[in-house]
Amino acid sequence: MIKHIVCHRYTDKAQAAVIAPMLRGLVGQVPGLLSMEAGPDFMGSARSYDLALVATLESREALAVYANHPAHVKVKEYIHQYLQNGVSVDFEVE
Repeated sequence: MIKHIVCHRYTDKAQAAVIAPMLRGLVGQVPGLLSMEAGPDFMGSARSYDLALVATLESREALAVYANHPAHVKVKEYIHQYLQNGVSVDFEVE
């Protein structure tokens, strides 16, 4: 099993509340995507990002499918209109 964790900063912080449900809606659309937790930051500290997501996928292969799946690509295209920067980490759950 794979955990895919992403944090974003947006040019418009309000977009985090719009994007989070779009990401959660990918469950059931993308094969191998088992769960998606996503939400806007509420702390607003200097080191905070605007949105975080934690996706659980069946395998590395499922992560590759997720990356290029048309439903995910559509969400990414929306995100990139507002994306200032982001970080991610992917790891296998033992």
